[in-house]
Amino acid sequence: MGLRFAVDTGGTFTDLVVADEDGTLGLHKASTTPADPVAGVIDSLRNAAAAAGEPLEAYLARGEILVHGTTHAINAIVTGNTARTAFLTSEGHPDTLVFREGGRMEPFNFTVPYTEPYVPKALTFEVPERITVDGAVRKPLDEAAVVAVLERLRHAEVEAIGVCLLWSIVNPAHELAVGRLIEEHLPGVPYTLSHRINPSIREYRRASSTVIDASLKPVMGAYMRGLEQRLRAAGFGGRVLVVTSQGGVMDAAGVAEAPVHLINSGPSMAPVAARAYGAGEAIETLIVGDTGGTTFDVSLVRRGRVPRSRETWLGQPFRSHMTGMPSVDVRSIGAGGGSIAWVDAGGLLHVGPKSAGAVPGPVCYRRGGTRPTVTDAALVLGFIDPDFFLGGRMALDRDGAVEAIRRDVAEPLGRSVEAAAAAIMELATEHMVQAIMDITVNQGIDPTQAAFVAGGGAAGLNCTAIGRRLGCRRVIVPETGAALAAAGALISDLTAHVQAMAHVESAAFDRERINGVLARLEEACAAFAAGPGAGARSVTIDWSAEARYTDQAWEIEVPLRRSRFETAADLEALVADFHRTHQEIFAVSDPSAPIEAVSWNAEVRCRIGSPEPGRLTPKQDSAKLAPRRVRFTGTDWLEVDVWRFEALPAGTRIIGPAIVESDFTSIVIDPGANALRDASGTLIIDFAA
Repeated sequence: MGLRFAVDTGGTFTDLVVADEDGTLGLHKASTTPADPVAGVIDSLRNAAAAAGEPLEAYLARGEILVHGTTHAINAIVTGNTARTAFLTSEGHPDTLVFREGGRMEPFNFTVPYTEPYVPKALTFEVPERITVDGAVRKPLDEAAVVAVLERLRHAEVEAIGVCLLWSIVNPAHELAVGRLIEEHLPGVPYTLSHRINPSIREYRRASSTVIDASLKPVMGAYMRGLEQRLRAAGFGGRVLVVTSQGGVMDAAGVAEAPVHLINSGPSMAPVAARAYGAGEAIETLIVGDTGGTTFDVSLVRRGRVPRSRETWLGQPFRSHMTGMPSVDVRSIGAGGGSIAWVDAGGLLHVGPKSAGAVPGPVCYRRGGTRPTVTDAALVLGFIDPDFFLGGRMALDRDGAVEAIRRDVAEPLGRSVEAAAAAIMELATEHMVQAIMDITVNQGIDPTQAAFVAGGGAAGLNCTAIGRRLGCRRVIVPETGAALAAAGALISDLTAHVQAMAHVESAAFDRERINGVLARLEEACAAFAAGPGAGARSVTIDWSAEARYTDQAWEIEVPLRRSRFETAADLEALVADFHRTHQEIFAVSDPSAPIEAVSWNAEVRCRIGSPEPGRLTPKQDSAKLAPRRVRFTGTDWLEVDVWRFEALPAGTRIIGPAIVESDFTSIVIDPGANALRDASGTLIIDFAA
């Protein structure tokens, strides 16, 4: 077995975790280059090669697998750099993307206009055809009319096409015919058929995911080809995999054919890593916070499962577009190490959502940044050693940070620089706590019964404060926490998600028909396992159904205990699990009411690496470093002990106040808290009475 690489491209830093042949891990970081994200990937690999004392080409030649998490797809959408896309839909339904699903964040605020459709009406075309809900052809496809539409698309210089026809999820014949005509009359123009990408009963969601996927195919195809070519040119000859929104990985070439799976690529891996690191904790719920330079991403692990959602928006709910695809339930806010602190005209302090990002970065980076950030505040308070940032490879400018905070925050507020810096940290903490409340309390989850897993390079600055503010039982900081998403990518499985629509009521359950649907899903999973998953260490299939109370508007996902309904007890188990899940999500259920299932899902997981996250090489340095002055919330300046994370022996207990530093993060142990490094290398922070 050769080297295995996992790279996560963030807004500020590109994280790299390397697993050696014996499973030992190495952690490396490089600055992200927004104009050329692949350059940041190569730079991180170059840093790893230098640390190993090898030329880059020879080092990469030992590589077996490279897993890449990228924000390139979502960035292309946000910046409008997607392809010029046309939308083909059934005659009489041109407004699917316009009407969407209704709703407004502020129902009576009519000053905010509705979002423009993802594909403009000028590029929306109606196709004469109609298939009914039972799959019967009411109106045959008018192929001559389709050819005429395609000629118009040629003259309009359309670069991609999304096709979503009514009830193609029951009978895809018309969509397949349109696809054949596109290949014949517009060869080389990428297209997406809705029944293939997202066989969902929800018309808007299916149409939205279809056009989003089509619009990303040219740009993501070019990105994936460029990534592979540059890795090959640098010396890597192994397999290139890409992280998906569902918390798994797919081959780069395959995912370029379905790029809608990449929209939440990077953040989906943090809970995967947290699940592995928190497996030994006897706690039902893990709250996962991934704090980078630009954003704070929150997700959950519940009873060993990573919750997923189809309510995935490309921005604010109802003010943006919905992907319609199942993805790991991640909530993101503009609160990270690079979040800019500013005071408005009314004298109120704000932190974020704007970020200094990688360019120009915080003031203390000396890269042209002029506005104070959370990182600058942490430096001023003594949380960060200016001479030991990135393991000493980057010296920080404390004087510049002090001056920026004095000018933009302290003087407008009439406070000292230290008090202003503390206020910045407190407000950033509060923003993060509110984001956590949204995904926990608002879903019936009690944070006081959970543990907080802190990930990301900036997580340690206020993870103890967040845990205390939430009342969490403890805070968990994995030793690879500074690159938590990359660590998750390293242990993730090769996955594929298949779905089929089949409506059935529990009161009149057609066991034979549903078992037939499940059998077809299992055949698709077996084909994937025999193809891309060939040679996997193990293959598992996770089954679920999307169900609701009769005539309820929305479905929820319910895990299936078995892959077939053999007896009446199997159906009873599904119904009971639905009631329990509904109670957990909405705090209400009706155990006496029948339910109806709408669709059936199977996710095949092929284990291609180790399920264990591995261990970093321990440092032989002294565990205790020189003390320094730190200002905590509610205290004056204190002289505190500073410890080297990688050199801490297992069983070492640290009583706060203290600072625990590694090459890539600084963990603040507030007064009244204590930390223990356990046998797995993880730092467990508890709160004393």
